[in-house]
Amino acid sequence: MQTIESDPSPEVYQGQFGTFTITDRDRQGVVVYRSALMVAAISFGIATLAMLLSSSQIEDGSGSQVSNLVTWLYITFSVALGVALATIHIYMAILHRVLQVFWAIGCVNAIGLAVYYHQPIGEVIYRQPLTILGIGFTFAALTGIFFKEAFCFDRLETKILVPIVPLLLIGHLTKLLPISIKAILLAIWAGAFLVFAVRKAIQPIPPDIGDKSVFTYLEMQK
Repeated sequence: MQTIESDPSPEVYQGQFGTFTITDRDRQGVVVYRSALMVAAISFGIATLAMLLSSSQIEDGSGSQVSNLVTWLYITFSVALGVALATIHIYMAILHRVLQVFWAIGCVNAIGLAVYYHQPIGEVIYRQPLTILGIGFTFAALTGIFFKEAFCFDRLETKILVPIVPLLLIGHLTKLLPISIKAILLAIWAGAFLVFAVRKAIQPIPPDIGDKSVFTYLEMQK
């Protein structure tokens, strides 16, 4: 995407299907998207740290305070992820909708599992690996964001996250990964997620908006 050499305000950009401008509303949408990612990353990171430091207490059932903390952090993470999915710019509308549906399925499953087991959701996931079949949809939606960012911006941390997330989830589901390996992968996931969110926060805004002429063209095709 290249800027046209002119001095109008707002700035005019040349897209694939014509010119376009970036409005204050566009910029605000990007700020909301990035803020949501930051909240999700911080929540996930704190929850991960709490789980790793208190895994023995959770295992023997004495870590109720940690489990409750992780539950609230998971709720915060899920809400923030939903906001990010509502404000992300993806050219393929069907892919955008699929990620949002995945997020919704994951959230519904999380609520249902917490009610069914009468336990904090973090403890349910830890003790019942098969729950990944339902709650994993939330993380599939998150992986979709990582994939989109890796494809569009070629970021190293997202290239790491795209394979690690499903590997860890499948490893936990099948019980094939030892606890030590799962802990390492979870720590890498949390760290890379936070790096990703921080780098998004300092990235120029226009690239996150993308080529608005493509969205206009696709809308006209409908």
